[in-house]
Amino acid sequence: MPVDSSDRMKVVVYYAVWVAVCAALAGVAVSLIHTWFFSYNPGRSGLMQTVFQDIVTVLAIAAGQGAVSLGTGSALVQLGRALQGTVLLGLLIGLFDFIMYSLQMVVPATELGWIPDIAILVVATIGITLLGNRRETVVGNA
Repeated sequence: MPVDSSDRMKVVVYYAVWVAVCAALAGVAVSLIHTWFFSYNPGRSGLMQTVFQDIVTVLAIAAGQGAVSLGTGSALVQLGRALQGTVLLGLLIGLFDFIMYSLQMVVPATELGWIPDIAILVVATIGITLLGNRRETVVGNA
């Protein structure tokens, strides 16, 4: 039974949400590690302000990665392709984010600035999404 494009698009939408969740969890984990071990906070209010600002930034970046994966997946559907292994792909994006953020936290010289960092995340999200790209096979009645 052939799979129509609306079914493939549902997979892409769920995948985009999963990407945003994985990216957010990775970013929040690194934010908490950064706040508690690497940043100076003169008091409880400074700690809460740092955590809040970091998490808001992480959520915005994660939402952007979800949007990039949605756009990439939509383009694949338009080309007659399908995404497979979306759970693993989302976890790979989260792992990439965790490693990148951790590296930038431990070795500050690797932080290139907002524009290059966002560009790296966009390219990584597109690349990882394309890893799940498969031609949709149509099984006909014989």
